[in-house]
Amino acid sequence: MAAGEMQVYAKVNSKLKGRNAASLLDPLVGMGFPAHTALKALAATGRKSAKEAAEWLRCHCNDPSLDDPIPQEYALFLCPTGSLLEKLQEFWRESKRQCTKNRAHEVFPHITLCDFFTCEDQKVECLYEALKRAGDRILGSFPSVVPLVLHSSISYLGFFVSEGPADVIREFATMFATEAAVLADCTVKPCSKQLHLTLAHKFYPHHQRTLEQLARAVNPGHSCQWTAALYSRDMRFVHYQTLKAVFQYKPQNVDELPLNPGDYIFVDPTEQEEASEGWVIGLSQRTGCRGFLPENYTERASECDTWVKHRTYTFSLAADLNSRKDGEASSRQNGELHPPARPRSASSLQALQAAVVRRSVLVVRHGERVDQVFGKSWLPQCSTPDGKYYRPDLNFPCSLPRRSNGLKGFENDPPLSSCGIFQSRTAGEALLDSGIRITSVFTSPALRCVQTAKHILEELKLERKMKIRVEPGIFEWTKWEAGRTAPALMTLEELREASVNVSTEYRPAFPFASLLPAESYDEFVRRCAVSVEHMLSSGPQDGTVLVVGHGSALDSCTRPLLGLPPRDCEDFAQLIRKIPSLGMCFCEEIREEGKWELVAPPVKTLTHGSNSAFSWRNWILGN
Repeated sequence: MAAGEMQVYAKVNSKLKGRNAASLLDPLVGMGFPAHTALKALAATGRKSAKEAAEWLRCHCNDPSLDDPIPQEYALFLCPTGSLLEKLQEFWRESKRQCTKNRAHEVFPHITLCDFFTCEDQKVECLYEALKRAGDRILGSFPSVVPLVLHSSISYLGFFVSEGPADVIREFATMFATEAAVLADCTVKPCSKQLHLTLAHKFYPHHQRTLEQLARAVNPGHSCQWTAALYSRDMRFVHYQTLKAVFQYKPQNVDELPLNPGDYIFVDPTEQEEASEGWVIGLSQRTGCRGFLPENYTERASECDTWVKHRTYTFSLAADLNSRKDGEASSRQNGELHPPARPRSASSLQALQAAVVRRSVLVVRHGERVDQVFGKSWLPQCSTPDGKYYRPDLNFPCSLPRRSNGLKGFENDPPLSSCGIFQSRTAGEALLDSGIRITSVFTSPALRCVQTAKHILEELKLERKMKIRVEPGIFEWTKWEAGRTAPALMTLEELREASVNVSTEYRPAFPFASLLPAESYDEFVRRCAVSVEHMLSSGPQDGTVLVVGHGSALDSCTRPLLGLPPRDCEDFAQLIRKIPSLGMCFCEEIREEGKWELVAPPVKTLTHGSNSAFSWRNWILGN
């Protein structure tokens, strides 16, 4: 061992004499590891055992930053245990399932006591002593019950700690910061703001009501022992994305990372220019090495999955002081505190789900159709003399589905244009990102509506799981249709042959044959109202019902839900002309009040300009 290393080792060993840190460091130094890297390994593994630290050093033998004096960042949290923790974890799972992931899911349930701070590797043991001293001093006055009050705003949902108990908890955090400064020479900033336990943060506004209902199912009065837990993280990767390997990958090139299932990879989103499509550049937490990896071998991980738990102090007068000091040093790094996870009872899960029996209806207008762009004479433009389809312009679809009456059948039942397909897919992609949970899909029998629903479901990854229910009752006002009879539409068998996953079991409110040609306005709005009621009674009683129809459906299918009378016929006609392709209206049920309300749709509108035809011949001749 070099003289410098001997001095560092002697200094650390002397300062920690009589504590278990020296006993952990001794075998590592005896194996030939330098004292500074051995201390780094102990800090990175939570000082659980020399064996774990030695394994960390073995994995990091090629880590270019192994000798860099980069300390860990530490933070102190107050964490619930027992029944309250179980209820909070159920809320975590249900809120993620019903409302998709938000910022609160990045970390386990906790109250922040001290913001993240740095501590030198050789002084980490002193932090444990600081935690014990502060805990012992406040133990007698720590509240037996921590009162929690639910608070909700447009982007935050959580429990606030009542001021009296909050003052005691803040005093404990201040004591820890003072002891850490004296014993470990750390600058620790105790929390001085309103103490809170976050349930949801930075969520979509239309999810607020559902999250509130889920939160009300969590009784903050559940039995709970509170535990102060000291965690650490690698300060270099605070603003990185974290991926978790789900498959093993053996590198094919020297600049690629090996992956084992369970490995965590830190990815800097700003440094991905060199990566090919489907690949990312990342740094392995297990080895400290950097390289390329296939992104589809990974999944997104939570922020706290790579944190390391060091020591805990449980506030319980009945607990033994020694067990309070150290707790059980869990080898897990995902921050889920004791007690061990137990199977959820069916009754508790059902009770939580029953708290949110909420439905919503998303009414969407179909995408751009070919006759909107190429006029009523669009069909002759794409027909050969022998009656076959060809594509004269890129905004015509690549192909048309087969129908019994041939191309003539498309004259009054046009398909989506290529831009209409793009619009539908873009909307579906945005709906996927929004986290909306579609539970059933209904569509007008018009081909443009069926195609729009199909492309939206494809982007939602639901095209195989969910069948499209064709409801002729929401077809366009027949007075606006050409001819004295309703147009001949594709049958369910023809749609299935065209790879549309339509339901053959659904019984619509109005069979298409029952629609009246040139019906009156009153007959039309009454038909739509009856159809909406039928669709809602035919589907699940929670989640979102997707209804794909015509521009008129955004009015005729929502006003009955809102308890509003039909518009004046002239006002209705003027309004419908202003509804763009993929226009949306979103209604949410307030079951406890027995009514529906119109709320902001889960995605933004799609706006784009026109693109006129271009003739290269005229361009050349013009020159």
